[in-house]
Amino acid sequence: MIGGLFVYNHKGEVLISRVYRDDIGRNAVDAFRVNVIHARQQVRSPVTNIARTSFFHIKRANIWMAAVTKQNVNAAMVFEFMLKVIDVMQSYFGKISEENIKNNFVLIYELLDEILDFGYPQNTDTGVLKTFITQQGIKSQTKEEQAQITSQVTGQIGWRREGIKYRRNELFLDVLEYVNLLMSPQGQVLSAHVAGKVVMKSYLSGMPECKFGINDKIVMEAKGKGMTTEDPARSGKPVVVIDDCQFHQCVKLSKFETEHSISFIPPDGEFELMRYRTTKDISLPFRVIPLVREVGRTKMEVKVVLKSNFKQSLLGQKIEVKIPTPLNTSGVQLICLKGKAKYKASENAIVWKCVFACFPQMKQLLKVIKFSESSAWQD
Repeated sequence: MIGGLFVYNHKGEVLISRVYRDDIGRNAVDAFRVNVIHARQQVRSPVTNIARTSFFHIKRANIWMAAVTKQNVNAAMVFEFMLKVIDVMQSYFGKISEENIKNNFVLIYELLDEILDFGYPQNTDTGVLKTFITQQGIKSQTKEEQAQITSQVTGQIGWRREGIKYRRNELFLDVLEYVNLLMSPQGQVLSAHVAGKVVMKSYLSGMPECKFGINDKIVMEAKGKGMTTEDPARSGKPVVVIDDCQFHQCVKLSKFETEHSISFIPPDGEFELMRYRTTKDISLPFRVIPLVREVGRTKMEVKVVLKSNFKQSLLGQKIEVKIPTPLNTSGVQLICLKGKAKYKASENAIVWKCVFACFPQMKQLLKVIKFSESSAWQD
């Protein structure tokens, strides 16, 4: 499994170093710094092999995290574990930065000792870890608490500790959806899918069991797993076909398949209950139509038409359209009829923000943009 875990700053200085196996030496720290961080050309691959040693690395802001191993391990599992470690750190001291890591290095070493044992991932649940490792990095485990953490790690409800009490029981549920769309220059939709997730905030006492029913309009398409309950074409009813979904470990999958409901004992606080994806019968909320016209060899005029496809009773808030510009753009002239537009040279893009609260159905919002380059266009 994982032989060592290292954390570097942008200069290649080691902030955190923990070796779990004898086959990983201190020279691995320098090998990663020289061949990846200080490499002449940017290393795009997240996995780098150096002298029969594999380095799995991710970067957050100016911080590098590298997991080192000499064994043939599951790369997806290693990256999943590293992302979990980052989530745990963020839950303890917020943003991942060099200053925060230096100020909390004692806490980080305590977390790594709990999370990894001889290179094998153990418990990465934030709720359980916070019970036994305080925010100040002080461990306070009595014999009773040590027996309790053993039961939580090996038991069926390891994501929630016992004895939680609230004066007021509350439960909040948010459904967040992201529409991913790829269109051709002629306006034809090449690919489109909706990725959604259900986020919950649980402030409930004891060990409550929650149960949510799923609307009959939702049909699971398991692609060979036998979860499809009916054929949407035969039923004649308007349905939403979900291609795949992923649940939190607290969900009882057997009840979901048989009763078509989500039954679970929620963790304490905020967590992600499920993720899902659908690719069929997607109604796009907006349609962006760009009209491009070249005015000479160094100038171009772009007119952007934004249309809404939803009903007048719905609202569209904080709408932002980002229009990329060539790298050698020297000047931009904006004529914005609705909202606010600004050219950001650092991002090589024009950001158009629609600050009003709603769109009338099929309302056209126009913006004319003229920008010039310091040299002729290049193909």
